[in-house]
Amino acid sequence: MAAASPSSDTLMSIEDVQDSLNRSRASIYRYANTDPRVLNPPFNLGKLNAEFRQDHKDPLLFHPQEVARFARDVLRIKGVKVNVLNGPQNATEELLTEMLAELRQIRLGLTRGPSVENTPSLES
Repeated sequence: MAAASPSSDTLMSIEDVQDSLNRSRASIYRYANTDPRVLNPPFNLGKLNAEFRQDHKDPLLFHPQEVARFARDVLRIKGVKVNVLNGPQNATEELLTEMLAELRQIRLGLTRGPSVENTPSLES
């Protein structure tokens, strides 16, 4: 049974694929749909298709579902299971979570309507 499980990201590195398929690094490169002349070759059912890259120097990254498809359909591994694990939040994610909580408080305050203190008095 092959389990595709990336560390903290949704995409898998060569090492993650190697561990999940129990294959050597060289064989993963052999399976990968790459071409030195084409940055992002067209989808190939018989190969392990990497995610789109901006530059040839970018590392090959694979979607867990693609790794599972390749293991099941090409390598004929039975009982393929994909586990996507969420890692601990980084500083950016923590800041975004705090900002979201603050925005929700602001929205809640706006939907409740103006408070009694802020309403203009009709006595003049």
